[in-house]
Amino acid sequence: MPRDLPLNSLGLPKPPAETRVVVAMSGGVDSSVVAAMLADEGYDVVGVTLQLYDHGAALAKKGACCAGRDIHDARRVAEAMGFPHYVLDYENTFREAVIEEFADAYLAGATPVPCIRCNERVKFKDLLATARDLEADCMATGHYIQRKMGASGAELHQAADAARDQSYFLFSTSAEQLDYLRFPLGHLASKAETRALAARYGLPVADKPDSQDICFVPNGDYAAVIEKLRPGAADPGEIVDLAGNVLGLHRGVIHYTIGQRKGLGIGGLGEPLYVVRLDPQTRRVIVGPKEALSTRVIPVREINWLGDEAFDSRAEWTLEVKVRSTRAPREAIIRPLSATEAEVELIVPEDGVSAGQAAVFYAPEGGRVFGGGWIWKGR
Repeated sequence: MPRDLPLNSLGLPKPPAETRVVVAMSGGVDSSVVAAMLADEGYDVVGVTLQLYDHGAALAKKGACCAGRDIHDARRVAEAMGFPHYVLDYENTFREAVIEEFADAYLAGATPVPCIRCNERVKFKDLLATARDLEADCMATGHYIQRKMGASGAELHQAADAARDQSYFLFSTSAEQLDYLRFPLGHLASKAETRALAARYGLPVADKPDSQDICFVPNGDYAAVIEKLRPGAADPGEIVDLAGNVLGLHRGVIHYTIGQRKGLGIGGLGEPLYVVRLDPQTRRVIVGPKEALSTRVIPVREINWLGDEAFDSRAEWTLEVKVRSTRAPREAIIRPLSATEAEVELIVPEDGVSAGQAAVFYAPEGGRVFGGGWIWKGR
């Protein structure tokens, strides 16, 4: 490929008309705008939507991505903008790679984040491979995150709009994938700009509400999904304090999460009590005072590192770490134990740190994402 040609808006040395882009289309406004924008610029756009679970059941759901309604909406956008659109059946892949692990992790007392696994194991793996099979020059998505070129290659950065930033859910994007991916919405200042673009292109999804739930968990009822996947998972057990004293009974460990205060059914004990630990083997929910939730040292594994130097080339890294998607990054010292494991020491302890969540690493300034890993219970 000639290198003396000017770069197009996607950073490739080809005219847009000669640049094929596969756009991952969920049927929502974000990915629809990406597809429309690139088609309007003259790129050879191919839209692809993944069917991730039963199409018939999906039609009855609202507020979840990749459902039957969303497939229909993605197709309408492709027709309106005049580019081809394909629906790929990834039901079996999605169930094996995402849903089954979600159920097992929940049963083990963890608090999983299936959206990260979906990006990692389906969208940025199988779908990306499909994009290459279609001889696309790159794949674009509607995620709010930025890809910037640095001295050592492509870097991952937080979105310009902090309220929409999705970097927590994309920490496991590998350097190789980052070379191929594009995120055209990451620089926008607000979601209002995205909707304005949708209106400008006359897209039928311009006013479509954002998805709120995990796509296979309608109405956010995790426990109902787990009971369906794992019959008998909601066996009752005891609620105990840190000393093992029985305070009450619960209706199944799967109904509780670390840090939960409401809905325990053990009021009148003086001080507020929170879920501090779950023990699925004994079917016990362990509760304690708020200070018992405080965590300073966190074991992390399956680390995906996006720094310029090897992760284990230093004894420690001083970065900021986000331990839940809804929290701001906090200053921490990360001590590598290997290329993929580390001990994270938070400078200021956090409450409610839970196995199954991600610990995502950020530069202290500038918004660069240095990757991250999965929080676990340790050995």
